[in-house]
Amino acid sequence: MATFPALSKSRSIAIRALNRNRLRTLLTMSGMTVGVATVLTMVALGSGAQKAIQDQVRAAGMNVIVVTSGNYRMKQQWTSDGETEEQQTSYDQGTQRPNPVVAEEQNDPENAAGLGESDKLSLADADAVAALDGVQYVSGGLVDNARVQLGDDGWFTRMHGEGADLPKIRRAWIFPYGRFFSKKEVERSADVAVIGSIVSQHLFGNENPVGASVTAKGHTYKIIGEIASSSWMVPAVQGDDQFDAIYVPVTSAQAVMHRGSLTNLTVSTVSTGEVTRASKAVTALLRHRHGLSRDDPDDFVVVSEAHRSLTKGGMRTDIARAVVGNVGYLDKVTLDELGKTLDRASRTMTALLAGVATVSLIVGGIGIMNIMLLSVTERTREIGVRRAVGARSSEVMLQFLMEAIMLSLAGGVLGILAGVVATKLIGSVVQWSVLISPWAVALSFGISAAIGILFGYYPAREASRVSPMTSLRYE
Repeated sequence: MATFPALSKSRSIAIRALNRNRLRTLLTMSGMTVGVATVLTMVALGSGAQKAIQDQVRAAGMNVIVVTSGNYRMKQQWTSDGETEEQQTSYDQGTQRPNPVVAEEQNDPENAAGLGESDKLSLADADAVAALDGVQYVSGGLVDNARVQLGDDGWFTRMHGEGADLPKIRRAWIFPYGRFFSKKEVERSADVAVIGSIVSQHLFGNENPVGASVTAKGHTYKIIGEIASSSWMVPAVQGDDQFDAIYVPVTSAQAVMHRGSLTNLTVSTVSTGEVTRASKAVTALLRHRHGLSRDDPDDFVVVSEAHRSLTKGGMRTDIARAVVGNVGYLDKVTLDELGKTLDRASRTMTALLAGVATVSLIVGGIGIMNIMLLSVTERTREIGVRRAVGARSSEVMLQFLMEAIMLSLAGGVLGILAGVVATKLIGSVVQWSVLISPWAVALSFGISAAIGILFGYYPAREASRVSPMTSLRYE
């Protein structure tokens, strides 16, 4: 093993040798610089595209699960193994009123399965769900109709009591004015509110609503923010229950509505492919927490946001019922498979771009090997002199290996700088989503070091094998 003095001496000799042929050194480094810059740029473009796809999917709520208190399902929608089938949720998600589509069947005693409301869903349930594998954020909520009053003006909308993490779940939200309430404001039941853009437009026009006070359910709240939509996939329209709504801390809503329980949990998963598995995990957890036996129906309903949107959307109720009722795994088809397909496509594109860029690194490594072999031939006499004055073959090998590594690392550092500049330039000129991650920078630097060792080893070994007598006779 080489000692520290030997490494220091080899480094000094390598620097002097590289300095003697500056132009050749710069040209050799440029091959590595181009390779590293290309790898970093391609990975940044691929990662940016992957993140953009994921953001659009999450903005549409494809990774969102909604747990609603109460269960109005029919008996045939309940399986014997204690899991709900992914069929139509036969009630209005906000008001807890049965859906008229299935009202007649629900009146049939033989089909009844413990239908009705429940007050068991709690903030403790929300904390337990948040600890599940694959779950990213959870917001426990209360929902009711309310009239928001500003002086003589008023607007009838939906009032949501929610947790502080809701904006992280609703990825399509932006804040033209102000902010969302914090966890501390939720803990102390602060009298603050955030209004949707539809409510803001009707009460304040185009003015900033932050700082104004409004009244809802006989209680006065100070407006601290306004939410709007950032995605064409989630437009802000009247009655949409997102942007046509007022949001207050869930603890404040519990005090105003005189309820200790929750009406719903809004859950986001880490990826769209986790929705089906996470839904089953949430169901099993809540059944256990609510003390339900194997034969008891759920006292809650778990549905994905896409499933929920279909069943309550603009489609005729008889058609919606036919579609959802006959496609038992609608969520899995639209979310699980689509999410996994998008993830695979984006990963494949990133890998393809990185693979193409790696070719440039290999070319740069071959250039280093070629120059180092030429250098060994040119400096055969120098090698002989060093061996004659006592240098060991390992020291000669270390000298040439150090030269190759220094060429590779210097080219790698310049390549990282060039790659960052190129990535920023491409992102601003063509409006492409880019993402320069620390692991990509570290990977580029590590690859450049590895290539220096890999392609410098053979020339260094050849140099160490030259005998002193042969070297001294070399002309």
